[in-house]
Amino acid sequence: MEQWLEVKLIGLDGKPVKVSDFQGWKVLYFFPRAMTSGCTMEAEDFSRLHEDFLALGVTIIGVSTDSAERLNKFKEKVGIPFVLLSDPDHELAETLGVWKEKNMYGKKTMGIERSTFLINPDNQIVKEWRKVKVSGHAQEVLAKVKEIVKS
Repeated sequence: MEQWLEVKLIGLDGKPVKVSDFQGWKVLYFFPRAMTSGCTMEAEDFSRLHEDFLALGVTIIGVSTDSAERLNKFKEKVGIPFVLLSDPDHELAETLGVWKEKNMYGKKTMGIERSTFLINPDNQIVKEWRKVKVSGHAQEVLAKVKEIVKS
């Protein structure tokens, strides 16, 4: 079994959870920080398309290094219908190579590079999107899911 599947994340209830705990197809997307404009827009886009993903049997899982408490507030404020998980020690982000050095106004920091993974029912990554631009991304993921899941 792949190492990343055993990484323990924190659910919004504070309990440990792994990606492999979710059955079927999964869209696992990493976002840098809850309550910021880009992350809010991405969450809203995935929320709007949530029923379409569900109809295809796909679970959406959003992951950030934010605390479960902050993610709960984010979920409530934005009305997010899908799963949000906390990766407080950025272990999953590092394992999947999305924990990167970023340059913000000349200051180098470490953080999540917005990325999305499509995972099949056997917990294999079948498609990756790296360095994601928010605009149109959720729609692009849904189009790829329709193409792959229905085939």
